[in-house]
Amino acid sequence: MYDKLSGMTGTADTEAAEFEKIYNLGVTVIPTHRPIKRNDFNDVIYKSMQAKYKAVIKEVSEYYAKGQPVLIGTVSVEVSELLSKMLKQKGIPHNVLNAKQHQSEAQIVSQAGLKKSITIATNMAGRGTDIKLGPGVEELGGFT
Repeated sequence: MYDKLSGMTGTADTEAAEFEKIYNLGVTVIPTHRPIKRNDFNDVIYKSMQAKYKAVIKEVSEYYAKGQPVLIGTVSVEVSELLSKMLKQKGIPHNVLNAKQHQSEAQIVSQAGLKKSITIATNMAGRGTDIKLGPGVEELGGFT
């Protein structure tokens, strides 16, 4: 029925024999004892959306000055275009990936992990998109 079948759960290992017998599926354990590489930050609350967008542009400007690539996720085409306009006003080159630029998606994604690359995207470049880091990016702090 399906070409591929997969799933994730924290309890599959105890039922590995059942998965094998009934579904002919193997179970792979992913270790939980490794240190988390993710950086968690405190929540930030703004008085208005405009204040939030200004703060985003300020932070992106700082990463851009360091050469660190940035992916700005937005909830709509309108917000992606507003942030694009604000970056243009600051003279910061960037790419926009939304429903209007979907033909350029592969090219935009291929450049997103390069030094000084700023990408604004709706959920088109969300989960499941593999963005490769360019040379020297990891030393700058990686992808933001």
